Amino acid sequence: MSIFSRLADIINSNLTALLDKAEDPQKMVRLIIQEMEDELVKERSNLARFLANQKEIDRQVARHQERVDEWQAKAELALSKGREDLARAALLEKKKQGELGDALLREQQAVNSGNAKLSEEINQLEAKLDDARARQQAMAIRSEAASSRLNVQHQVARGDSQTVVNKFDRIERRIDEMEARADLGQSGQALAQQFAELEVDDQISRELEAMRQKLGQPSSKQEG
Repeated sequence: MSIFSRLADIINSNLTALLDKAEDPQKMVRLIIQEMEDELVKERSNLARFLANQKEIDRQVARHQERVDEWQAKAELALSKGREDLARAALLEKKKQGELGDALLREQQAVNSGNAKLSEEINQLEAKLDDARARQQAMAIRSEAASSRLNVQHQVARGDSQTVVNKFDRIERRIDEMEARADLGQSGQALAQQFAELEVDDQISRELEAMRQKLGQPSSKQEG
């Protein structure tokens, strides 16, 4: 039936295949969900209208059955009063009402079947919609996680770049230079200390020599 064709297209659609072809899966899911929601609103409205029509057909079938029973009673009354002609006319009218009732009954069965099928397909579409919403939520989480991973990988890539390596090399060279300057400073200080010690020793030697001369002792050179 044509009224079910669009529902069948959506229900039978392979969402995974659609997502595989989509450049933006999240956008595709949103479009699919929107389409499903729109279709649900429309078909629920249709189902409500069809169910109202179904109740009207049910009432018509019941009315025709009542008329069949009424003409049956009238035929029996006429025959009991000896009016066979009226009994025949009543039975003829009963036959007409019965035929109309049978036609309506067949229509009623078709409508009931169609409405049941529509209701079932709406339920299937609701299940598909729930699944799509769950996928949308899962895809949003996956997308955020993937984005975070890309950011981390980008930072790692930047950390492995030659620029960062060069920065560390420059820092190490600066440390080496500082250590070298410290070593040179220490060496210079040691040399100066040695000369200072020599000067002190020479001064002490002169003072000792002066003291020997004062005391009348031989000088260290004479002793030598």
